[in-house]
Amino acid sequence: MQINTLKAKTSLIVNAVEGREIVCAFHDIDGTHSLIRNWQPVMSRVLYDTAVNGIPENLTTDENIDRLVSLCGVEVLEETDNFCIESAGLSALTQMEWAIRRNQELTKGEFDSPVNSEIIRLIWKGEERFESFDEPVEYLTYLKEKTPKLFWVYEQVLNRFCRDKNLAAAKKDPESFLIKGSMEFINYLHKNGVKNYFVTGAVVDKSIAPPMGMYEEVLGLGFEIGEGKQIEDILGSTWEEKIPKDEVMRRLAKDLGIKGENILVVGDGRSEISAGVGLGAVTVSVLPENAKRLRELHRELGTNMIISDYTGKDLCEILC
Repeated sequence: MQINTLKAKTSLIVNAVEGREIVCAFHDIDGTHSLIRNWQPVMSRVLYDTAVNGIPENLTTDENIDRLVSLCGVEVLEETDNFCIESAGLSALTQMEWAIRRNQELTKGEFDSPVNSEIIRLIWKGEERFESFDEPVEYLTYLKEKTPKLFWVYEQVLNRFCRDKNLAAAKKDPESFLIKGSMEFINYLHKNGVKNYFVTGAVVDKSIAPPMGMYEEVLGLGFEIGEGKQIEDILGSTWEEKIPKDEVMRRLAKDLGIKGENILVVGDGRSEISAGVGLGAVTVSVLPENAKRLRELHRELGTNMIISDYTGKDLCEILC
C-alpha cells in the first residue's frame, strides 16, 4: 500500500506525511477498535484505592473485589482520572506500579524517597523502565510481588463491572462494540496486502483453551486471527512480566525485518503513538472529538493523523 504525499492535504493531517510504502500495521485494541472494555472508571478506582489505602490483606478476595466494583464510576477522582488519560497505552503493570509508589509517597511510607517520587513523575510522562535507578532490594521485591496481584484484581473488577456483559453482547452484535468503520478499515488494509497485528498492554495468554482475556474479545468482535488472515497475530504482556507496548512493537518490527518507515501505527494511547513516532512509522491517532487533552497530547507526541473513527473518506484516500 502506498501513501501519497499529494493526497495528504486534508484536515486529518496534523504532521505532514511523505510518500512511502506500507507493508504492515500495528494496531492498539481498546478504544482504537474495541469498545468492550470501559476500563477508565475501573482503573481509576483501583489506582485511587491503592494510592490512598495501600495494599490490603484481603486484596484478592471476592469481598474486596465486589467492594471495588460497587465504587467504580460513582465519583470524580481527579488525580487518577487524569492519570488514566495520561497513561493510556502503558502496560497495566506499570499503572499498578504507579499506584503502589504513589501510596508510599502520600503516606510517607517506608520506601518514600526522592527516587520513588522521580519514578512516579516519569511514569506520568510515559516511561516504564527504571532498572537504572538505585532502590532498596526489599522495595523492588515488594513491587514485583504486589503489582501482578493488583493487576489480577483490576482484571476481576473490570470483568464484573462491564467486560463480561459487554463481551456477551458483542458476540451477538459486534458492530455495537466496534469503533465505526473499524472492520471495514482492517479489511481494506488486508485486501491491499498490509499485514495487521494487534498490540496491547494487557495480558495475552494463548496457552488457554478456549481463548480468554483480550484474545477472546478480539475473536468475539469477529476478527480472524492467524497467518494470512485479517489479523496476523495479537501480542501483549504476561501476568508476571511487564512488557511495555513500545517494546512489543520494536521487537515485532525487528522479528519481521521491517523498517519503521514501512509501518502504519494506529492507536489511542501515548505508548503506541510515541513508539510509532520513534520508529519513523506513519501514525494515526483514533480519538473522539471531545477528547481535547488526548488530542493535544498526541499532537505533542508527533502523530501524523487524528481521526474520530474510520468512516471518513479522506483516510482511505490518503492510504491509496
